[in-house]
Amino acid sequence: MSNLLLEPVFWFAVSFVLFFVIFGPKIWKPLAGMLDARADQIRVELDEAARLRREAEQMLEDATREREQAYAEASALIEQSRKQAEDLANKARLDAEDMLRRREQMAKDRIAAAERTALEDVRAAAVDAAFEGARLVMQQSIPAQTSTDLVDSAIAGLPTALSPRAA
Repeated sequence: MSNLLLEPVFWFAVSFVLFFVIFGPKIWKPLAGMLDARADQIRVELDEAARLRREAEQMLEDATREREQAYAEASALIEQSRKQAEDLANKARLDAEDMLRRREQMAKDRIAAAERTALEDVRAAAVDAAFEGARLVMQQSIPAQTSTDLVDSAIAGLPTALSPRAA
């Protein structure tokens, strides 16, 4: 055993044990208090982190729900816009067809009016030509005195021919 008492490691171990036996309770309480305080602080931080995580998950769920709702609203709006565009296109097509029918009818009416005018002009020209031809024939075939007598008798018979009783 004498060898053991001469070893510095032995005395170091004895002093270490004695140090902790004498000062251990005085050091252990503050050290344990610091460790407990640190553990409590870590626990509080973990609780806060868990609460923040739950809030983040809730926010993510809310954002996802809002995004899906916005997507649904956008889809409905796009569909409604597409329907309105189709309705406007159909209305524009129908309006264009109606306008074309009206213009076609107006053109037909103008053509018919032009035909009537041309027909009246042709008839008037034919009447004028017939009167001129009759005048020339009468001028050449009836002597001048007879034509004067015919005109005088026609003028004299006008009141009788124009009176309502004669009809």
